[in-house]
Amino acid sequence: MSTLLERSFKTLEHLAVHPEGQTVSMIAATLDMPLSATHRLLAELCRCGYVRQVREQGEYVLTIKLVSLGLGFLSASGVVDVAQPLLDSLAEESGELVRLAVVDGDDLTFVAKAQGARRGLRYDPDMGLSVRLSCSSAGHAWLSTMSDEEAMRLVAKQGFGLPKDFGPKAPTTVKALLAYVQAARKRGFSMISEVFAPQMTAMAAPVMSPTGAIGVVTIAGPLVRLTEARMEELSEALLDTAERIRAASGASAMFKKRA
Repeated sequence: MSTLLERSFKTLEHLAVHPEGQTVSMIAATLDMPLSATHRLLAELCRCGYVRQVREQGEYVLTIKLVSLGLGFLSASGVVDVAQPLLDSLAEESGELVRLAVVDGDDLTFVAKAQGARRGLRYDPDMGLSVRLSCSSAGHAWLSTMSDEEAMRLVAKQGFGLPKDFGPKAPTTVKALLAYVQAARKRGFSMISEVFAPQMTAMAAPVMSPTGAIGVVTIAGPLVRLTEARMEELSEALLDTAERIRAASGASAMFKKRA
């Protein structure tokens, strides 16, 4: 039986992927909670300022309080101040979306980005969400820094996800995933094509510390532009950016704690 705290976090996580809002009955049904308990929980979350009701008897939506907490933490940690100029430079050179994800326990979370595409197709997914390790360049790059056993433990904990939610080449077995991870380990950075999403490619390099990876730098864009050959051309710049972030990581309280 889940605790009140677990139910609260599940409700917040559920509302985070439904910005249009959800009624109390929809939330209760999806999370398999009693209707009365769900109503009391939402009332308490509203009182604390994390949720608000759009209109009387209407949908519940998240407020920006959680976002403010996250942004405040990142600002205090200094991680964005350290990384942003380096991400901007790589984005300008690559002409694509560049992002930084940080290691947080058993998860990777994107915390900063720079958009290099000035015209045409622009790839710019949501920030702040945990990275799906099995079918993302960031996930493959991070997994490549550890043993196969440890990598598969993390993937097993998170799961492979539903094939329909990702690209046609997303690995769905341990064997298929290990092929990506081992290739990334050999070359020093990961490369994927139509794995995370159809017609999209990406590459990533880990940011290393003496005790292991503390983050991952990625470049992502449309397949028509960010081809395998183009990714090979950008590999040196990607690896150099990851190394520069590592060298500057002592200025960030977040990175310093993980180093």
